[in-house]
Amino acid sequence: MKTTALQIQTPEGATFTLHVASPLLRGVAVLIDQCVMMALARVLQAFMMMLNLVSPDIATALYVLLYFLLSLLYAIILEWFWHGQTLGKRLLRLRVMDACGRQLAFSQIAVRNLLRVLDSLPVFYLLGGAVAFFSARGQRLGDTVADTVVVTLQQPKAPNIRPLIAGRWNSLRAHPVLEARLRQGISPAEATLLVQALSRRDDLDPAARLALYREIAADIQSRVTFPPTLLEDLTDEQFLRDTLDSLFAFHGRHGITEERTRAPSPRT
Repeated sequence: MKTTALQIQTPEGATFTLHVASPLLRGVAVLIDQCVMMALARVLQAFMMMLNLVSPDIATALYVLLYFLLSLLYAIILEWFWHGQTLGKRLLRLRVMDACGRQLAFSQIAVRNLLRVLDSLPVFYLLGGAVAFFSARGQRLGDTVADTVVVTLQQPKAPNIRPLIAGRWNSLRAHPVLEARLRQGISPAEATLLVQALSRRDDLDPAARLALYREIAADIQSRVTFPPTLLEDLTDEQFLRDTLDSLFAFHGRHGITEERTRAPSPRT
């Protein structure tokens, strides 16, 4: 049975609902990427014209080789560095994800894109489109083998974070540079997932909650370097709440008023 909603449950017990991308949106994203490829091919062809003056045969062979590598590595490199997105997917707010919600592995990206050759047969992804049409999760052949899905990134609604940060002193406020890096390194969709994780704290088993918060905190701290002295007195949950406050309250959105005049209370 085909579905447009995909529920992913993490090993820690948190459940998130994502929406499977439609074949039409995926097709438009492919067209955009093909246009980008054509533009890059034109640039490559211009360079080869200079080499053509030296040796037409070498220029032709090198062009064919470089174009093959470009077409093969374009999606693999972008999806790895852009966390499951090519330029076409980014413009249409699509993302490749692991079907079970785990971190997307490079091997999965490589496999799904290497099998793109089969999916594109006989012309313009007819095989891949047919497989995706009958797949319950809209997976083409490459997605099925790599165990990946393509989802749409919904425009995040403004969450109510007041209950999560009310009456708390944010230790990160003394480090505006770090706050700026956090806002730059964490997308709105990821911030919304952070809100969900903190909002469901009472629904999670204590051990699972600690493991989940530890994993999220470690991921954030891998993107932004924090002074060890700043983190040593913070639990993972406190760190996540302070991060959430820095992400949303900075712009004064959602009617949040900041109490920054009082000093932080001593930790116990």
